[in-house]
Amino acid sequence: MDLAAAGLTEQAFPTHGKPLSVVSYASFRDALEILWQIHESPTGLALIQGPGLSGKSTLIRQFVNMLPEECSYAVIDGDGMNTKALLEGLLGQFGYDVDFDTNNELLAMLRVFAQQQAALHEPPIVIIENAHALNPSALRVLCQLAKLRVRQICALKLVLVSDRSLHSIIDAPAMECISRRLTADFHLRPMTCAETGTYLHSKLKAAGSEIPSFVFPTSVCNEMWKASAGWPGILDRIALLALARAETLPVREADVEKPALPSGTWNAQTIETAERDAGAPAALPVLILTERGKEPKKLTFEKPRMLIGRSEHNDLSIDSRFVSRHHMLLVRHGSSTFLMDLNSTNGTFVNSRRVSNHVLIDDDVITVGHHSIKFCDPHAIQRGTLDGAEFADTAIMKTLEDMRNLLAQENTAILPAQSENTPTLGSQAPGP
Repeated sequence: MDLAAAGLTEQAFPTHGKPLSVVSYASFRDALEILWQIHESPTGLALIQGPGLSGKSTLIRQFVNMLPEECSYAVIDGDGMNTKALLEGLLGQFGYDVDFDTNNELLAMLRVFAQQQAALHEPPIVIIENAHALNPSALRVLCQLAKLRVRQICALKLVLVSDRSLHSIIDAPAMECISRRLTADFHLRPMTCAETGTYLHSKLKAAGSEIPSFVFPTSVCNEMWKASAGWPGILDRIALLALARAETLPVREADVEKPALPSGTWNAQTIETAERDAGAPAALPVLILTERGKEPKKLTFEKPRMLIGRSEHNDLSIDSRFVSRHHMLLVRHGSSTFLMDLNSTNGTFVNSRRVSNHVLIDDDVITVGHHSIKFCDPHAIQRGTLDGAEFADTAIMKTLEDMRNLLAQENTAILPAQSENTPTLGSQAPGP
């Protein structure tokens, strides 16, 4: 099927060059945050690992596009690079017309440049892809560069990228100067089933599709997730091939190719393996309650609803005069979470905006009084609408009815207990 027949004006899933659109998902956002921490750290050095087609190149491109203009950076493919090729490649990307005869001259020039930049508080960032394939001599030079400092600031920020674990290299005694600086050791993870559907539909929409869910129905998205294990590069190829094989729309599950899949780069004993089955239960949302100057409190959102307020009868009790007795209600329905303010005195805020009814997504920050509650749910990546099918009226009304019963029980519990000597309505006082 050609692009026009699929309702597309551009190729939605190019396998080479710059992607038409960059779609974020949990692991991608975590990796970007790690890279930004490296940029901010005075001694930043990170390992970014993930199998082939796990999205490393897209991640790096997105990161360097976010860097301020005054920040110098170089992205080098280390596959088979020796000392001379590495130094010439770095100097060339930093804007130098290289014309030196020896490696020592190249190294001296790079050292001067890096230290000058660090003195201006803008150390260059060096990103080396396929770091595992660097020539041993290039690794030795990398160690020398890792030692460069200007006062307490490292003269170069380093990001080593590989399609396999780098610990066999980093843990070697000769690499101690790099392992000692290690700030982050990050392994890319695949997308969840829900993230895969969002990824596919977002790419189709960017390419001109008006109804992406008609091109790739939910069942087809689930099948593609199973076939790709959630790795974005593999998913692009599967989607591209499925569109080419399909004779009519919507694309059928039978059009989905099932290629051989790579394994992750993580240690299976220390990191849980990614979800594989579409029916696997999703991780429960987590709430992180913080108050200025106090240790954060972490709670797992296990029940269908959570009542939050000052009263001890709430599921989450917050002892503050700025919090109403029953301040707000959280309702889980399917993979979505709905916040309802219960006419609180001081209001409920999400990401600094006052709300009465709100659909929560991952990393939303709820503010009540002087307390903040961070909502963490990697599966909640779409805001949705309050009138959508995911928020059934019956589910919310039942929750409100349960809450009213709870409040009635609470009000009854705080009434003074009757005694045998307490007069009742209609009774008469005893005579003299």
